[in-house]
Amino acid sequence: MKKKIGIVGAGPAGLTAAYKIIQSGHDVVLFEASNSVGGMAKSFILWNQIVDLGPHRFFSSDPRVNKLWLEVIEDDYTMVSRLTRIYYKKTFFDYPLKAINALKGLGLLEAIICILSYLKAKVIPEKDESTFDSWVSNRFGKRLFGIFFKSYSEKLWGISCKELDADFASQRIKKLSLYEAIKSSLFGSGNKHKTLVDEFAYPNNGAGAVYEKMSDKFTQLGGILKLNTPVSAIHPSTEFEKASIILDDGSSEHFDHIISSMPITLLVERMSAPDNIKEAARSLKFRNTILVYLKIDTKVSPFPDQWIYIHSPEIRSGRITNFRNWTSNINREQSETILCLEYWCYDHDEDWSSDPSILIKRATDETYKTGLIPSESIIDGKVIKVPKCYPVYETGYKKNLDPVEKFLSFQKDLSVIGRYGSFKYNNQDHSILMGLLAAENITIGTNHNLWDINTDYEYQESSRITATGLEKSI
Repeated sequence: MKKKIGIVGAGPAGLTAAYKIIQSGHDVVLFEASNSVGGMAKSFILWNQIVDLGPHRFFSSDPRVNKLWLEVIEDDYTMVSRLTRIYYKKTFFDYPLKAINALKGLGLLEAIICILSYLKAKVIPEKDESTFDSWVSNRFGKRLFGIFFKSYSEKLWGISCKELDADFASQRIKKLSLYEAIKSSLFGSGNKHKTLVDEFAYPNNGAGAVYEKMSDKFTQLGGILKLNTPVSAIHPSTEFEKASIILDDGSSEHFDHIISSMPITLLVERMSAPDNIKEAARSLKFRNTILVYLKIDTKVSPFPDQWIYIHSPEIRSGRITNFRNWTSNINREQSETILCLEYWCYDHDEDWSSDPSILIKRATDETYKTGLIPSESIIDGKVIKVPKCYPVYETGYKKNLDPVEKFLSFQKDLSVIGRYGSFKYNNQDHSILMGLLAAENITIGTNHNLWDINTDYEYQESSRITATGLEKSI
């Protein structure tokens, strides 16, 4: 039976669900608060070049996700050789970590201290691994944890690593250990973290091009896309009334099913939820991102990386992206280079309300301080503030998230997906998979538990995108 589906949010998760459902012949209305699709993975024009909202590298081993990505982008992509490094005290280290490179870069004395610290962690590990601090320290030692994990993580999350839940570590660096890094450095073997590939597929017109193409295909099939249309609230269905979406202008529309990728905190706050559920949702935190773009007067790329992680604590930026090193298309034959420095903060932090000129001045000073670019080479700057980018895995966050998940799971004709919607630190591929499975639940009656999809999900079979298309991984 033909259904009318309402979807909130045109990021990777919501747009994927909309695209697959419209392909199945149902009616779909997609609501997006901003003036473009792609969510955090969108691209835009700046100084006559194409840039993304920070570095967005697509990579998946899931054949379903890769097949959809190729179906949408077709052959309009390039394989990019990946180079990302860690900057610490004016020294560069390979990322992912290579033991010999790391120990050599630290110097003989520091290397010895790091090895002794690692051995101590193996002999006398911390018994409680519930925090990011203890989880990583048990695998690398306290000394290496302090150099390669602590500063960056505390910049990103704004809390001590002792207050950060081990879930973040277990999802993001699950297969990484110093022992495996040493073995790989010496013998060319060892486990490699799933997301740390040496090559990735990148759309010729920016990361957001795949979602722009998906949006075009969606509307060509009859889907309705409503940009600049903020959603105020979602009301699940009742015994007497279908589920409905309430817009900021007060109007409403009923649907047979609603898929939401709006922040889970806002979703719960604005629906008829018990007070204890609303209180639990209010306790969940999101971290904001401030992106400072700098226009560099240089005809050649000042450094070879696509992006650099900044682990030096004296520099407040956590990551610097160099858009000249992605594909030639996005530079559009311009002679200048565009860099992007990332800063993270909460709503109440001073940075979030700071004037752009102050933020540009700080980013300029910090970029010169790294020595990555020539002095006096920055000729312009622009600031973009992106709210609620990262769900904060604060220690004990599950005590608040679990009752919210349970409450939402019982809401008839409502599905929540995406990084915002499910409060999961998704990459693009995880959000795409959520959209795919949400669509299957509606169109063919499967019963996928969307809450189970996480950043460390396993694949029954693996594949990879290459220059010639999809290949099965061995």
